[in-house]
Amino acid sequence: MATTVNVLCYKSKTLSNGEHPLMIRICKDGKKKYVSLGVSVKTEHWNFEKNVPKSNCPNREHINILIANKKKEYETEIVKLKSEDKLFTANTLNEQISNSVKPKTVEEAFKEYLRLLQEENRRGYMLSVKQVYNSLIKYNKYLNIHFTDIDVAWLKKYETWLRNNGLAENTIGIRFRTLRTIYNYAIQEDMVKAEHYPFKKYKVSKLNQETAKRALSKEDINRVLQYQTDNRFMRLPIDLFAFTYYMGGGKSSVSCPLKPSDSAPLC
Repeated sequence: MATTVNVLCYKSKTLSNGEHPLMIRICKDGKKKYVSLGVSVKTEHWNFEKNVPKSNCPNREHINILIANKKKEYETEIVKLKSEDKLFTANTLNEQISNSVKPKTVEEAFKEYLRLLQEENRRGYMLSVKQVYNSLIKYNKYLNIHFTDIDVAWLKKYETWLRNNGLAENTIGIRFRTLRTIYNYAIQEDMVKAEHYPFKKYKVSKLNQETAKRALSKEDINRVLQYQTDNRFMRLPIDLFAFTYYMGGGKSSVSCPLKPSDSAPLC
């Protein structure tokens, strides 16, 4: 027997504001399962013949999108279960949908990830993630948003904001790579579906900039090597610098065999 998924206005239940909840009705093998869609309407705003909101319904466009997305979610799961020859009922179908994603806000995901880093004693990286968290709070004012709100347009606006605040290219790249890590973590933990992943189109790799090579001039090196001092605490770093400088072109095998007994006072 065919499985059907419809959305209807549940007139038998009236909310305190006088509206009636919209319910998803799953019909399978003569059994029915009703699930709240999370929105409600007044009877004068609902077309009961076509089971759609009327043209005068407030937020009609958003409600239509919500209905279409939710129906597609159920219908996709039905096709998947049938293709795998798995038996299901109206109840188990709904459980499959309910358990597939456990939405959490971006703020909740960040705090959860920070706790994991703290438990793993990765304090250095934890501070880096916390820095990105604070940056996002400063940009968006709050992070009580879902990952589906972070799309390509949102990322581009954040990038522009970072540039306007004078951040260097590589620093911006770090911000975005960390945010991408959090998004991947959210997908892994079923907080958001992979189909919403914005980093397929928004390429973080474009934010990498090769750091200009920095080196001391020959004159500066000679000034360090020729510096004379009787202070042993100043002499030691100079001798260490000289050692690493002169060994820079030598083979590591020359120094590796050295044993503590081969050492001599450096100062």
